[in-house]
Amino acid sequence: MNRRTFLGAAAVAVAPPALRPGFAGARADEKTPTKFQIACMTIVYSRFTLGRALEGIKGAGYTFVAWGTDHVEDGKRVPVLAKDATPEKAKELAKRCRGMGLEPVMMFSGIYPEAKDGLEVLTHRIKQAGAAGVPQVLTFGHTKGGNHTLWVERFKKLGPVAGDTNVLLVVKQHGGETGTGEACAAITKEVDHPNVKVNYDAGNVLDYLDKDPIPDIKLCASEVRSFCIKDHRNWPKDEDCGPGFGEIDHYKLLHPVAFTGRTMSLSCENIFAPLVPRPEKPEGVDALAKRAREFLETVIAGLHATK
Repeated sequence: MNRRTFLGAAAVAVAPPALRPGFAGARADEKTPTKFQIACMTIVYSRFTLGRALEGIKGAGYTFVAWGTDHVEDGKRVPVLAKDATPEKAKELAKRCRGMGLEPVMMFSGIYPEAKDGLEVLTHRIKQAGAAGVPQVLTFGHTKGGNHTLWVERFKKLGPVAGDTNVLLVVKQHGGETGTGEACAAITKEVDHPNVKVNYDAGNVLDYLDKDPIPDIKLCASEVRSFCIKDHRNWPKDEDCGPGFGEIDHYKLLHPVAFTGRTMSLSCENIFAPLVPRPEKPEGVDALAKRAREFLETVIAGLHATK
């Protein structure tokens, strides 16, 4: 090891987590392939127990999982992690997942940023994630609109909390004033904190606004740190669906962030086939989860082969 190499390695060793290679908030490196983490959300198994969801996700070949939002347990809907659950409970759930070979990459906050108790709940969610070692907490706005000024005010308060717990608070598109990645990025840029960034949901952009997500992601790619993966069809029926079943070109979608040097999760929020009924049995969900993973693996391999 020469002197220059030694000094470079030493700098990485002492750098804060947000600047280390591989950390979700690390600086972009346009020559290094993005390390995409293909995850499945437990939400696709919401008709079944959380235990069956985790078993199905692992059996479908995933090594990453995202938590959200609730499941049927003994005939009742129960949240994966209640908004007032202790950080220790979150830690226990993460241990359960890791014991099965599933690394949690993201959790739903379950609250709009503009909600009356939004600041308090998001603060607690970030602390839950920090205790569990879950790198991202997801939030999004109301479909009827948003409150830009309030979001910026609250995110500026939440940024330092997220920084202290080594968590990213990510905001995705959900119709209304925050229905595009460009709009979400305008907020995160104004907040100007490395722990408040954008999650991209192309399906929501096409669904709620009937807008092509490909030009949109190019306007916010520098702020994107993760994806909620869902596709969408406008024909022959207006319907969300699994990746590759809809009208969104995932090669073009992921291309703007394919070489960032960052670690970036792709969490499958919808894996289902359009037009046909959803599976009645969990084995049917397993098969669709596997198909979604294989599709994304193929897209990523193709993109990374272009350089």
